[in-house]
Amino acid sequence: MARKEHAPETPATTFLRQHNISFTEHLYDYVERGGTAESAKQLGVDEHAVVKTLVMQDQDAKPLVILMHGDRQVSLKTFARQIGAKKVEPCKPEVAQRHTGYQVGGTSPFGTRKTLPVYVEHSILALPAIYINGGHRGFLVRIPPSVLIELLHAQPVDSAAVE
Repeated sequence: MARKEHAPETPATTFLRQHNISFTEHLYDYVERGGTAESAKQLGVDEHAVVKTLVMQDQDAKPLVILMHGDRQVSLKTFARQIGAKKVEPCKPEVAQRHTGYQVGGTSPFGTRKTLPVYVEHSILALPAIYINGGHRGFLVRIPPSVLIELLHAQPVDSAAVE
């Protein structure tokens, strides 16, 4: 299932190495619109531990990142309220790419082109390890969630949509 060739060196992996963060590399066959369900299935991991990097913008078009469990959705109203914004909406793919330097489907919160405010669903921080995009389609890195706070100064929020 999972691919065996070498992982690419990306701005994200360079950033993690520069900060002496140990991580494991996990390659899978990227499927258009497959999302975290597809990567979790191919890698044999719980989709709850696969973290999506979502590039959003507030009412003033200021970009920001929210990290969410792969199997959960962000409640945009709840999220906006928690960060004191009037509204939050996803960036268009080309705008997200301009802000991060990453292609949609390969967006990592590490090594972005611009330094963006990062928010993380608080329950992600309780996981023993997370799988998060390594900066390329079909490539996740496994890291401790504490790295999100240490390196990105991610602010915990409680914004998952109630199912």
